[in-house]
Amino acid sequence: MSVYFVVQEEVNDQDGLERYMKAASASSLGRGRAIIVDNNVTSVEGDWHGSRLVVLEFDDDEAFREWYDSPEYQEALPLRLSSTDSRAVLAKGLS
Repeated sequence: MSVYFVVQEEVNDQDGLERYMKAASASSLGRGRAIIVDNNVTSVEGDWHGSRLVVLEFDDDEAFREWYDSPEYQEALPLRLSSTDSRAVLAKGLS
């Protein structure tokens, strides 16, 4: 079953985020795919956090963990955390 890594972000350091994106994209090769990267989302209901939304799709929990826990991503992760105020969840797909 597919899983989705969903991240809401308020960007505080655009240069730092760009360094993160370069490092993170190198870490995800063959492990998942970006299906949404939007730097200017429109809030429709409730309190939304930040202006950036990212959704990555993985085949299953194991594929997500292989990527997220990899040394390459763990090296990139502090760049995102220091350049954004982020909220992230892992959600299961319907099939």
